[in-house]
Amino acid sequence: MSRPATPPSGEPARESRRKTGRRRANGEGTITLRKDGRYEVKAFVLTTAGRMERKSAYARSHDEARRKLTELLSQSDHGIPVASASWTVAQYLSYWLEHVVREERRPKTYQGYEGVVRLHLVPGLGKKRLDKLTASEVRAFITQVRQECQCCKNGEDAKRGTPQCCAKTPRECCHSHLSTRMVQSIHAVLRNALECAVREETIPRNVAKLVKVSTPKYKVNRGLTTAQARAVLRAAADHQLYALYVLALCLGLRCGELLGLCWADIDLDGEKLEVVRTLQRVGGQLRFVPPKTEDSAHTVPLPPFCAAALREHRKRQFAERSRAWPDWEDHDLVFPSRRGTPLEPDNLRRSWATIRHAASIDGVRFHDLRHTCVTLLLDLGVPPHIVREIVGHSDIDVTMTIYAHVSLDDKREALRKLGDALG
Repeated sequence: MSRPATPPSGEPARESRRKTGRRRANGEGTITLRKDGRYEVKAFVLTTAGRMERKSAYARSHDEARRKLTELLSQSDHGIPVASASWTVAQYLSYWLEHVVREERRPKTYQGYEGVVRLHLVPGLGKKRLDKLTASEVRAFITQVRQECQCCKNGEDAKRGTPQCCAKTPRECCHSHLSTRMVQSIHAVLRNALECAVREETIPRNVAKLVKVSTPKYKVNRGLTTAQARAVLRAAADHQLYALYVLALCLGLRCGELLGLCWADIDLDGEKLEVVRTLQRVGGQLRFVPPKTEDSAHTVPLPPFCAAALREHRKRQFAERSRAWPDWEDHDLVFPSRRGTPLEPDNLRRSWATIRHAASIDGVRFHDLRHTCVTLLLDLGVPPHIVREIVGHSDIDVTMTIYAHVSLDDKREALRKLGDALG
């Protein structure tokens, strides 16, 4: 039997056959030399669309092409799909924001995600192929975001016309870096977007999950002491929003939950309260939206102290409504403005600034009243799972890791008992 003829030299289409000495069987893929000098690999492989499709890859040498072909076929044999669509990161993020985040998340969440995508992800990773994005590229991006000066990046001083930082000659960087919390948020938005792409079988894996970023160190023990909490209530005793401060300290309700509270949500006779909405500013307008998480929508009992404050508040509100008539706009809100409309959150913060100064606790945030509720309940020995239900945490880990703390007196008492046992 005569041997097969050797293909003429310089015939690129026969390069892979000359290398192997045999014709490839159906399904083994092909390697061909292109006119531009690169090698093209073609093979039928499993795609994220759930079907076998012919996909191409390119290499600069025959050995590299052979490795890519082997890798493609091996991944397909092991059920690892190849991306079926050629998206850039920017194109997919635009699709994700419009068809996933806007439809499934709260407006405030969409607003935050859109800002992260527009200001950070698209400028940093937008031009890269979604299916070619690697963990090392994500790591390099996160490092760049963490290290770059935002003033230099955005030309903020140049826009203001102030001779500082990037607008100064010679330039003197002010090192205005993003916070650890913001860097974590940027990574989280990218990770969530890529995870959606994996679920929709657009890409085979989420490379952002392979990159770990530093998490912010939350401070503990930010709540008020019992004496300070009493001082707040004394300072607010004659204030229009006294009942609001009572609910914030006793029930740990968030600012938006308090401002979104309606009388229909309160059963004074049954002594219970339902949290079903929150007031937020979205796109420059105040809007009622669902609570922060599914667990944030919850029912809590009203202790007599809170019920009494609300009854007194309702009497005061009836008088205010009569004085404001006919300009009163009734929205059934428990804590409205003086005209019955939703109360501007900034006005509540100004009110809090006056009260905290009178209580000699300058620097304490309004949200720290929520911390106070949790820490005081835990200090009173209330089980953490009950505290979680009262304040509407999504996870008991939040209750324990951020709010729960052990005081120095508790530690001293525990060590005294140990010393007594050993002595």
